[in-house]
Amino acid sequence: MTASIGADERYLAAAASGDLDGVRAALADGADKDAQDREEASAILHAARGGHLAVVRALIAEGVDIDAQDQTCSNPFLYGCINDDLELVRTMAEAGADLKRLTRMGGNGLTPSAEKGHLEVVRFLLENTRINVNLTNNLGWTALIETIILGDGGSVRQQIVELLLAHGAKPGMPDPWGVSPADRARERGYDEIVAILERPRA
Repeated sequence: MTASIGADERYLAAAASGDLDGVRAALADGADKDAQDREEASAILHAARGGHLAVVRALIAEGVDIDAQDQTCSNPFLYGCINDDLELVRTMAEAGADLKRLTRMGGNGLTPSAEKGHLEVVRFLLENTRINVNLTNNLGWTALIETIILGDGGSVRQQIVELLLAHGAKPGMPDPWGVSPADRARERGYDEIVAILERPRA
């Protein structure tokens, strides 16, 4: 039992530091490939946080649980979406990440990407996956509303709004207070976004 615990600890530490040889050695010594630390973070999440994509890919090949979430609901896919790591997001999506897993705020991967203005991550998710574009998070906000109310209304936010609408976002879907995306944009003086939202659509 002691040897197994030691192997798990070495495995997690090696993943966090990007030591692929150490990861493989710990697994050979009996480490549980889905071992978690005290905060329930897996080895692949540690590797993702450290930007160690070679380790991430090796662990995917080992068949680890890529969707396991820690105590803050983070996993590699969601971490990449939140932190604008397009290559990590692409890697996890191509590995079959569960797009329905939610952040601690009840959003999917698209929600924080839109909120934070991560244009290329938003573009990738919308053009290459079937992620729910109209998901409402715990605050009652969709990705469309988030990018409006938490952004500056500038060019990047306008492009995100265009992308969301082009991929099925409902322009008239209100927040829990009955306020539409266009009205939220209007309140903030984001005239360009108002125009995009109110543009006639086929």
